[in-house]
Amino acid sequence: MNRTMFAILSVLDKSQGTVGSTELSRQLLSHGIELSERTVRHYLKLLDQKGLTQVQAKRGRTITDSGKTELGKAFVSERVNFVINKIDSFAYLTDFNIDTLKGNVVLNISFFPEKKIRDAIKIMAPVFESPYVMSNRIALSRGEDRIGDVTVPRGCVGLGTVCSITLNGIFLKTGIPVTSRYGGVIEVEDGEPKRFTSLISYEGSSIDPLEIFIRSRMTDITGILKDNTGKALASLREIPVVSINEAERLSAKMIRKGLGGRILFGKPNQPFLDIPVGVDKVGMLAVGGLNPIAAVQEAGIETENRAMSTLYEYSKLLSFNDAVSTFLYR
Repeated sequence: MNRTMFAILSVLDKSQGTVGSTELSRQLLSHGIELSERTVRHYLKLLDQKGLTQVQAKRGRTITDSGKTELGKAFVSERVNFVINKIDSFAYLTDFNIDTLKGNVVLNISFFPEKKIRDAIKIMAPVFESPYVMSNRIALSRGEDRIGDVTVPRGCVGLGTVCSITLNGIFLKTGIPVTSRYGGVIEVEDGEPKRFTSLISYEGSSIDPLEIFIRSRMTDITGILKDNTGKALASLREIPVVSINEAERLSAKMIRKGLGGRILFGKPNQPFLDIPVGVDKVGMLAVGGLNPIAAVQEAGIETENRAMSTLYEYSKLLSFNDAVSTFLYR
């Protein structure tokens, strides 16, 4: 598969419906690829033969499951800096209004077997009551339903949780630029974050670091809930020193409104939790929105996670308890 095929699959993967050759030709320009409709159709036929795309009558093409798998494996060079670029794009696209609690937020999407739903709910319930989530509002869907522009696989339950990148967007809209530095695992002692035990830089990464830590079962959310001591997912960000007062005011407002979970700030130009920060910067800690899923993975229930997966209207999300009741008894 060459770079052009990779770009075509990327466009199809991001599209909610079918896409024709005319629209593909237009959207490929944003990938730096200029092709005629005729040439696009030639590549589509090759992708059809490989089973990576599928014809939908005269409406165009959709990407197949095999195409999604290939997209996740091919051209790692194309995916270097993928995460940091995705963070910046979603931060810009987020239009959530903290005063009205309306607008799009960024959701993580997680899948787990539907037969394990009751076990997963029991595990996640106390996490959603803790400060180790961005919000206790979620989206919960059965297989073949959609959460935003993501389709839940058959036989699975899809869970949408508010991603901490929403915080970047809220800050950005008030004029505070946020630099996402690292995704990591934070060690908590007696309820207080003490240090990072693992870090992966967002810069140059092709996979979201928190997905790696969940898969590797490097967290101990259960320990935090039981004894106030354990390990949780978190990320380290930086903001300009001159914005610290406004950032603290905004973060306090977010928490009062049920967003943010736990946000901590360091001191100007000083290492934060033993991690150096840039010149005229302040370190900021934000809890990971995927901590409930990390607890499920710790319990031996396999999950599949897509951090920063889709935009979703916040007012359409339900509290964890309401979402569970609606899901189980509808």
